Amino acid sequence: MKFRQIITALTALIFIGTPFAAAANNNNMLEPYTLKKGEILFSQSKRSVNAVNPTPYSNKAGSFFPGARGANQLVIYTHDYGERTHTNEFGTEAIIDGNTVTDLSGADSFIPENGAVISGHGTAKNWITSNISVGTKIYYDELSGVITTFTTSDSLMYEAKHKIDEAKNMISYYKSKNPDYDVASPEDYIKAAENYLKKAEKNPQDIQKYSQLAIKSANSALKSVIPFKNTEFKGVWLRPTETTEAAIVASVKKIKNSGIDNVFIETYFHGRTIFPSKTMAKYGFISQNEKFNGIDPLKIWIREAHKNNIKVHIWFETFYVGNQKPNTHPQNILSVKPSWGNKTKQFYESAAATPSVSEHNGYFIDPANPEVQKFLEELLTEIITTYKPDGINLDYIRYPQAVSNSAVSNWGYTEFARSEFYSKYGKDPVQMNNTDPLWQQWGNYRRQKINDFVAKIGKLGRAHNIYVSAVIFPDIKGAYSSKLQNWQYWSVNNYIDGFTPLFLTCNAKTLNSMVTEVLQHKTPKTDLFAGLFVTFMGGSEEDLIREIHETRKLDINGVILFDFAHLDDKYINAISTRVFSSKQKNAPVPSSTSSTSLPKIDTKGNVYQNTQKPSAQPSLAPSKRRKGWFK
Repeated sequence: MKFRQIITALTALIFIGTPFAAAANNNNMLEPYTLKKGEILFSQSKRSVNAVNPTPYSNKAGSFFPGARGANQLVIYTHDYGERTHTNEFGTEAIIDGNTVTDLSGADSFIPENGAVISGHGTAKNWITSNISVGTKIYYDELSGVITTFTTSDSLMYEAKHKIDEAKNMISYYKSKNPDYDVASPEDYIKAAENYLKKAEKNPQDIQKYSQLAIKSANSALKSVIPFKNTEFKGVWLRPTETTEAAIVASVKKIKNSGIDNVFIETYFHGRTIFPSKTMAKYGFISQNEKFNGIDPLKIWIREAHKNNIKVHIWFETFYVGNQKPNTHPQNILSVKPSWGNKTKQFYESAAATPSVSEHNGYFIDPANPEVQKFLEELLTEIITTYKPDGINLDYIRYPQAVSNSAVSNWGYTEFARSEFYSKYGKDPVQMNNTDPLWQQWGNYRRQKINDFVAKIGKLGRAHNIYVSAVIFPDIKGAYSSKLQNWQYWSVNNYIDGFTPLFLTCNAKTLNSMVTEVLQHKTPKTDLFAGLFVTFMGGSEEDLIREIHETRKLDINGVILFDFAHLDDKYINAISTRVFSSKQKNAPVPSSTSSTSLPKIDTKGNVYQNTQKPSAQPSLAPSKRRKGWFK
């Protein structure tokens, strides 16, 4: 057996067999679930698990993905794996304490000491969404590698009580902050939820109907808890798709009605501008994104937004030029200026730019090249002087993501950067690896190029009284090492006004931890607006409310939703009920007579009709095997 095969086999034994065996005494998830007296089973589902506590060696299908969770895989993480799952935003997760699901999350969840996290991507994500909610009972059979879920009458009662307690705790928090806090609406919903619970306990034959009405009332309570805060920044990122003035007016109206007062218009993306740009034409590039030929959408957006007291920020993809291959259009930026393209060490001799495999095969331009920085500064100056927006939001203000220090994914090996570094330090970076004495200097050289550009745009913003913010990665160590983004340095040196990190989670606890990390490393003079990813990830409306609640507790400047395309009516209804609206709305309390058949609420909180007859005596298949500036 080859050495790599031996290591793989040993790792599989260590990370698949041991953790669950060691945790067996503390984790009821390993014990077959038995219904209590009077407990009713409403649904049951099974799915095979692909890996437990996966590593790149034990789970090759996930070796290049965060958390070692591969495409369409269902994975279990126990506390032996670590504190968090480290998964990306393209899945969903159920957090289990004992054998009960206590919370749902989107990514990078905390792992309970006496429990586990079930994580799924693709088809596995769909299975979790369809079969698991708060209160669901879980059994994992180690020998067969199969998970079985049980949604029972106890599950529904657990979820209802859990959400009622959550709403009560939130009410207590706001009452402690403001003695004049209006509790009428959320307390009415809570009373209704508690009454439904009493009916569920007294009428076992209708326990599903009443417990789910209690859940719906508790969800309504959550949406009506958080009070409107006039000084809070309320934003949304928006990639424009509207090609007529009427469509733009309609979108602005939707934004206004949702209570959002700051919009981040993606103005320069995929190497194109949405407006007819003189700067782009000067360099021989495509002067305007072809989709918008014939109108100037930026001019209309700013005019209509300002009419409605909505401020406009220019969302700007700084060093990213999209995933269209340069040779597909003669005026593509990298077709006209091939020397601007960023490269990995592996392909430093190639005349073409290197696509970033881990970022949708997208292309980047070289931050070290002074021509690149000059072009981008000219383009931003044109936008500022022509359109007079309220802010500039620098995105992709970094190098492409480096997965490791390998030649395949380490960036910046352009002819200009190599030549300049050689002139300063007497060594070509191509000849170095991470053990070289100059390796740290090579990293600092590239980070400083980003720093210099941020400083330039910050100065440009101050000169024109324009607020400048930047999208940063909240994991400070990862941002510094794998993306060469030293945002703490920007804050210490007061280069820009604010940070707009994206927090890729639907879980309030995870969000709190991530925001706290940013707060610990920025200075007070740099504003912080939490970029919430709930709508993009398809989280529930309650998830969004919970995350906004966490930002209130941490007393940051506000929130920005990602993104407008995913801001469905259910989310708008949730935020416009109270938290984003000075005029509180009172939705009707769910009625027990509103439907002749039993209502059922899915994991997103939506009511649908139950067509499955509950079984009082189920057969359990598993054997016993075992921003104030803006106002």
